[in-house]
Amino acid sequence: MRDDYYFCMLLMNTSAVYILGIESSCDDTSAAITCNDKILSNITAGQQVHELYGGVVPELASRAHQQNIIPVVSQALSEAKITKAQLNAVSFSRGPGLIGSLLVGTSFAKSFGLALGIPIIEVNHMQAHVIANFASRADEKSFTSPSFPFLCLTVSGGHTQIVKVTNHLDMTIIGQTLDDAAGEAFDKAAKMLGLPYPGGPLIDQYAQKGDSLAFKFPVPVVPGLNYSFSGLKTAFLYFIQKQTLLNPKFKEESLNDICASIQYTIVQILLQKLQLAVEQTGIKTVAIAGGVSANSLLRSTLLTMKQKAGWDVFIPKFEYCTDNAGMIAMSGYYKFLANDFASQDIMPVARYPF
Repeated sequence: MRDDYYFCMLLMNTSAVYILGIESSCDDTSAAITCNDKILSNITAGQQVHELYGGVVPELASRAHQQNIIPVVSQALSEAKITKAQLNAVSFSRGPGLIGSLLVGTSFAKSFGLALGIPIIEVNHMQAHVIANFASRADEKSFTSPSFPFLCLTVSGGHTQIVKVTNHLDMTIIGQTLDDAAGEAFDKAAKMLGLPYPGGPLIDQYAQKGDSLAFKFPVPVVPGLNYSFSGLKTAFLYFIQKQTLLNPKFKEESLNDICASIQYTIVQILLQKLQLAVEQTGIKTVAIAGGVSANSLLRSTLLTMKQKAGWDVFIPKFEYCTDNAGMIAMSGYYKFLANDFASQDIMPVARYPF
């Protein structure tokens, strides 16, 4: 057996609980194995076919999940150095997400659990992103996780939320987007600039060489802790159209500055509300999660706030920011301890509120 297995056993000083996590909410097929609250393997298969269409095509995504799910589960078990007979439960993303994609993961989890005679555990995909802040490998000696309560800014292609986290299973949304998500704003801005899908990471890349104050974009005025990004997207579109009429080569000649400026605006919008949430709740332990939490400016600005405002900041490793089964297996472990199991008649849901 591998070294981290023994490390896990010594660390927990209890019987090992092995959870298989299944993630298939969008276009990543992922499987992970946890030993108690430590990750032994985390395997993800992407789907490059969507690059041809500039976005995820639901039907193609579900077909790819069917092709990928057995290989990724097999690889996850192999890397974890355990057999399927050692599993104690199977956790899976029930939603939110693309219903066809979720159906593949849910059906596999139900069938696998039934065949092995072990319980299945449904997981809210967005809550699992928050739990990613507790994800670590068994051999990580310097890992620390947030103390309760804490605030988590969860930012992805489909969601933007500020969550108050009381414990591993008790979370409350105190602010969220009223329309579009920050991740969608990044991707749509990239598409307007002619960048390939997914465009968010490319904006981050080009922004490294640009001036974040070169162009000014409007910051929406939204009451409370909520967000709105639809107006920003529209303003950005009109800006690009106007400047391109004046100079047909504007996008090519100013790409770095454009990317830096729109990225700066989105990050400022995100953190202004997060700062307000800290002031209103008095909670200074702050974490981020979701695919956009991989953005370099968001991460660096949050670390700056740690120094300036005295926040206790937690940022997941890159592999746990985007969709992955490690966070699903971790969530499943905490629900396993609470005996929170699902029945075999459960079905996936495209919209799954906290």
